[in-house]
Amino acid sequence: MRIATITNFAYIATVVLTLSSGVALFSASSADRAEREAVAQSRLFDTLTDELEREAYALTDFAREAVVKRQPENIKAWRQMLEKDIQFENHLLGMHDNGATSEEILILRDGLKVFDQLEDEQRAAISAVEAGNINEAMNIIFGQQYEDQLAQAEYRFAHFRSLSDQRTASVIAEATALSQRLRTVSEVMVGVTALLFLFVLGFIIKRRILRPVVTLSDVVNRLATQDYAVETPVLAQVDEIGDMAQAIHIFRENGLARQRLEQERDAEWASRTLLARMTQRLQGCDSHAGIVRVVGRFAPKIIPDMGGRLYILDSRTNRMKCAVRWLLPPGEDAPFTPDACWALKRGQLHCPSHDSVDMPCEHLMPEVAARAICVPLIAQNKIIGLLTFDNEQLKEPTYAYLELMAETIALALANQILRDTLTEKATHDSLTGLRNRHNLEETLRTLVDQSMANGTCLSCLMIDIDYFKKLNDSHGHEAGDKVLREIARLLQETVGDNGVAFRYGGEEFLIILPDTSEADARKLAELLLQNVLNQRIFYESHDIGQVSISIGLATWPQHARAANLIRAADLALYMAKEQGRGQIVVARNANAPQKLLSS
Repeated sequence: MRIATITNFAYIATVVLTLSSGVALFSASSADRAEREAVAQSRLFDTLTDELEREAYALTDFAREAVVKRQPENIKAWRQMLEKDIQFENHLLGMHDNGATSEEILILRDGLKVFDQLEDEQRAAISAVEAGNINEAMNIIFGQQYEDQLAQAEYRFAHFRSLSDQRTASVIAEATALSQRLRTVSEVMVGVTALLFLFVLGFIIKRRILRPVVTLSDVVNRLATQDYAVETPVLAQVDEIGDMAQAIHIFRENGLARQRLEQERDAEWASRTLLARMTQRLQGCDSHAGIVRVVGRFAPKIIPDMGGRLYILDSRTNRMKCAVRWLLPPGEDAPFTPDACWALKRGQLHCPSHDSVDMPCEHLMPEVAARAICVPLIAQNKIIGLLTFDNEQLKEPTYAYLELMAETIALALANQILRDTLTEKATHDSLTGLRNRHNLEETLRTLVDQSMANGTCLSCLMIDIDYFKKLNDSHGHEAGDKVLREIARLLQETVGDNGVAFRYGGEEFLIILPDTSEADARKLAELLLQNVLNQRIFYESHDIGQVSISIGLATWPQHARAANLIRAADLALYMAKEQGRGQIVVARNANAPQKLLSS
C-alpha cells in the first residue's frame, strides 16, 4: 500500500476519532452541567424551605408577642407578617415545576397545611386577645398542641429536604457515572488517536511533532485519572496539535473548577449541618449559660479559620460583656458600651478589611480592629449581643453563615430573655421588686430542708408598717406606694445576701434568714428597726414624716415547727402591734408553753 493511501486512511481515522473524542468530552461537560443544575436546584429548595421555616418561627414569635403584650401595634405587625408568610407559601407551591417529584410536593403541601393550621390557631389566639380572653389566647399559642404542630411542620420540611437531597444525590451519581464513562471513551479514543499519530510519525510527520504528541498523551492520561494537578504544555503552533493542547487545557480547567465546586459544596454542607445542629441545641437551652456553652462548642467548628467572641448586653449597666471566646490566645476582654462598635451602631455586619477604607471599631485593639468582623445580635429590633471574629489570615469568609449564626444566637438569647422576664414577673412583686407569696412556699421548703441537713437554725421576720392606712389617708395612695418601695429597698439593703425578702401582702413584709440563730436575727431586726426610723421619705418634695415598723421574730426549731414558722412570726407581729407598735416581739419558745411572747 502506498504511503499516500496510508496517510489518507490515517487522516480519516484521526478525524473520526478526534470528532468522537470531542463529542464524548462535550457529553461529559453536559453531564457535569446536569450535576451542577441538580446541586443548584437542591440549594434552591433548601433555601426556600429554610426561609419558610424561619418565617413560620418568626410569625409564631410575633403572635406570641401580640398575645403577651396585647398591643395594637403588635397585632398589626403579626398580620403584616402573616400576609408575607402566605405570599411566600404560594410562591413555594409554585416551585413544583423545578424538578420536585409528586411525593416531595405531597410532603411539602402537608407541611404547608400544618403551617396553615398554625396560622389558624394564631388567628384564634389573636381573636381571643381582641375579645379579652387572655387565658384562652395563652393556652392556644403556648399550648402543647401548638408546639406539637410546630414540630410536625419542621419534621415534614426536614423530610422534604431529605427526599430532595436523595433525588439530587441520585442525579449527581448518574451524572458522575455518565461523565466517567464518557471520559473513559474519550481516553480510549485519544489513545487510539495517539497510536495513529505515532504510526504516521514513523513514516511521514516531521520529528519535531513527536515530542509534543507524547507530552499531550501523558497529560491526557493523567487527566483521565482526574489528576488535575498536571500542567498542560503551552504550544504556540497553529495546527491540530495546538488545538488539542488548547482543548486539553480547557478540559483541565473545567476539571479544576469542578473539584473546587465539589470541595465548596462539601464544606458548605458541613457548615450547614453544624448550623442546623447548633440551632437545635440552642432551642433546647433553658438558661444563658447553656446558650453560651452551645456557642462555645459549635462556633469554632462552623468557622474554623477565625477566633471569635460572644458578647451579651447587660441592660443594667448598658455594657457588652464577653460571655465566651474561642480559638484566641488567653486573655480578658473588657466590657464596652454599644456605641464603641460600628456594627451595633449601624445594625449590620461591619468588616473594615472588606473595603479599601473604613472605620475600625473602638472596642478592639488597633492591630485587631483593622481585620476584625463584627456581627450584631439583634432580635425584635433590639440589640442583645455581638459576635466578633479575628480574621487573622484575611480570608474571605462566608458572610451569609456569619449572619445566619448571629441570627440563630440572637433568637435563642431573645427567647431566653423573654422566659426570664416572664419568670421574674411571676415570682416578684411589681411595685417593690421583692419576691411575692407565689415564690414563698417553695423557697421556705428549700431553706428548711437545707437547715435540717446542716443542723442549723432558720429564722423568720414578719414586718408591718405602722399606721399605714393613716399614711394613705393623709398623703394619698401614691405616697403610700413610695413608702412601700423605700421600705422594701431598706429591707433588701440591710439583709443583703444573709436572707430572702418577700412582700407578704399589703404593707406586710417577710424575711427568711437561713443559718441564723434567734440572737443574730434579733440583731438584724433591731438594725432594720433603726434604719427605718432614720430614713426620711419625701414625696413630691413633701416630707412624709418618720415611718416606723413592727417586727415579729420566730426561729425554727425553737419557736415552731417548720410548717408553722410563718404563723409563729405572724403571731409575734400581732403582739408587737398590740403592745404599741415600733418594736420587736419574739415568738414564745415551743418547748416552754407556759411563757408568753417576749419583746
